[in-house]
Amino acid sequence: MSETLRVALIAEGPTDATLIEAALKGFLDRPFVLIQLQPEPTRPQMGAGWGGVLKWCRAFAAGGHAALENDPTLEGFDLFILHLDADVANKSYADYGDELVHLAAAQGLPAMPCARPCPPASASVEQVERLLGGWLNLPAGSPGPQTVWCIPSKSTESWLVAAWLNTETALLAGVECNARLESRLASLPKGRKLRKTVTDYRKAAPELTRRWHSNVRPHCAQAHLFEQRVTAALPPATHAPTAT
Repeated sequence: MSETLRVALIAEGPTDATLIEAALKGFLDRPFVLIQLQPEPTRPQMGAGWGGVLKWCRAFAAGGHAALENDPTLEGFDLFILHLDADVANKSYADYGDELVHLAAAQGLPAMPCARPCPPASASVEQVERLLGGWLNLPAGSPGPQTVWCIPSKSTESWLVAAWLNTETALLAGVECNARLESRLASLPKGRKLRKTVTDYRKAAPELTRRWHSNVRPHCAQAHLFEQRVTAALPPATHAPTAT
């Protein structure tokens, strides 16, 4: 039996964490435990949303480590996942107030907004990856071998919609460029409606897991890319010795 993987997650919020965990269950054939480093209740000063991810990244960068894998305070993890939705490319530092505006200017952080036309979804995704690399102050902006960017387009709701509304062909055709998926889910009939709450998303999470290969990955290129990156970053499984 393979050992249990310890996966660290830095994400915008708890609903994102719920969907990312469901996605991992859809393709990992090994047991894992997901530990959320951001948002984290013991560090309320970081806040949530993309601004919280930015503050977490800058706190890491202050340590001067070349990669998350090199930070001794983060020892013991098999995988690091850093999440931002692709719609962050449309945001501005000013959205979080003067503090982030001054921080970005003083520390030479990548410019925002940085969105590109969609399709292709990958254009803005690449810009958000550049943001993460800059915020973490990684050499060449590249993550370490056990670190994976998770950038759903335009948001994690695209993965949820592909699983939950799997027969709506017209909607799914442009799901990664649709910025209104959250309101679409919230306007569904009673019994199918999903509000952006952990309770509702946990209710839908098993569908995302079950339909990951059949519906989510085929309609969401960023979901497919996430799976490929996680698979490539995982350490080899260890197995108990065979009894003789």
